[in-house]
Amino acid sequence: MILLKPSFLYRLLMNKWSIDRGASAFLAVLAGLSASLLVLVVIFLGKESWPVLSHGGWHMFLSGSGWYPLEGQFGLTPMILASLAMMAGAIILAVPFGLAGAIFVRFYAPPVLAGTYKAMMALLAGIPSVVFGLWGLTVLVPLIGQIQPPGSSLLAAILILALMILPTVALTSFAALEAIPHNILNGAQALGMTRKGQILFVAVPAARASIIGGILLAMARALGETMAVLMVAGNVVQNPDSLFTSVRALTANIALEMAYANDLHRASLFASGLFLTALVFLLSWLASYSSKDVRHG
Repeated sequence: MILLKPSFLYRLLMNKWSIDRGASAFLAVLAGLSASLLVLVVIFLGKESWPVLSHGGWHMFLSGSGWYPLEGQFGLTPMILASLAMMAGAIILAVPFGLAGAIFVRFYAPPVLAGTYKAMMALLAGIPSVVFGLWGLTVLVPLIGQIQPPGSSLLAAILILALMILPTVALTSFAALEAIPHNILNGAQALGMTRKGQILFVAVPAARASIIGGILLAMARALGETMAVLMVAGNVVQNPDSLFTSVRALTANIALEMAYANDLHRASLFASGLFLTALVFLLSWLASYSSKDVRHG
């Protein structure tokens, strides 16, 4: 038997304690740098947009008659409404399919089929947005154009965004359902509940907070998408009064006009980015808040 001296054990414990402290400090520095980058981005957006904000503020953007930069009119309302309509439509389509797929994989699908579905969702999530846009431009837009020209429309953008955020909804919902302790479902089964009852009245309510968090993250993804929306929406600055109306999103407007914008026009584009950043931050905070108090009784 090998006996360890107390002094050796003391040095060993102190060495591990020092390593833990060093790792904790290193990770804290990395976290601080990440947060600092976000703060710097927000400060930069605020600085660049200040020239136009000081000449009328947000009231000018929200009450302007339209987007006519050369005439000094920077009304963002049509593009804000278009962006929100795209996001809302995509969520309405993606949530039922994503949640249904997650329930099927978690409770009904055999292991081989479940693994295939999760792999396909992961692959779909990794496809570049420009590929979605290219497919939408060459396949989806002509199909919609046969119903009502020109085809590049709010509907095309909604369908593309729904396809893009579907993996986020499906995978986060599946993870939420899989995290439910088995004793909860076993207890429901012991009470005589059917499989349908266990899912609808026990599993989904228990995972509700995490599912909502995933939906909010998908909303942020849809709101911030640029390339695919730019390629299929038509890029006409007007209110989205129909699914077949050609519209322009805020993100697409920044991408299209930043290359040649000057002075107040350029500052107004940065103000658009600041507004989008605030919306995405709000959605991310709501997602974090909805998930932090998740409890499984």
